[in-house]
Amino acid sequence: MATIVQCLSSCANLNSKFKVLSLKGASSSPTSSFSARRGASATVCSSLSFSQSVSQCVAFSTGNMWVQKKPMRRQMVVCEAAPTKKADSAAKRARQAEKRRVYNKSKKSEARTRMKKVLEALDGLKKKAEAQPDEIVTVEKLIGEAYSAIDKAVKVRALHKNTGARRKSRLARRKKAVEIHHGWYVPATATPAAAEEAVAMAA
Repeated sequence: MATIVQCLSSCANLNSKFKVLSLKGASSSPTSSFSARRGASATVCSSLSFSQSVSQCVAFSTGNMWVQKKPMRRQMVVCEAAPTKKADSAAKRARQAEKRRVYNKSKKSEARTRMKKVLEALDGLKKKAEAQPDEIVTVEKLIGEAYSAIDKAVKVRALHKNTGARRKSRLARRKKAVEIHHGWYVPATATPAAAEEAVAMAA
């Protein structure tokens, strides 16, 4: 509708410039075919060289007016079915993740096992009434092995660095608590009450 109004306004503007405009088209009989009317309108529009917009969008016939539209293009939508099999890259990532999971699990398990051995040795030494200072050397070797396992787990990112530091600090506090309990280590600035408190916290 907007196209027809625009074309009519164009014709009105042309009317002021051209006083006389005679159009001779095809016959207006209702029995005339559409092709005949279309040929006649094309001939008429070709004569209107002064207005390109009119010749492109409006075709005149005797008593009739219609708008020629361009044919619409058909759009095709292609849908692909979802693949039932994983892509090669996804399968590779899955294999890598599983391999890393098993490797990290072994590193964390080793660190926990080493820590458990140290804690059991320290508990047995603490409960022993007549313990000797030389017996702490065996525990220190176990602590060194536990530190090594923790550092390896942190290096391969199986454990966070703060987690590794916290676990090593726990072992060191337990060892110092056993030494204070047997009197092998006395802090220089610590009072007996502070030493007992440290032992209670380590326990």
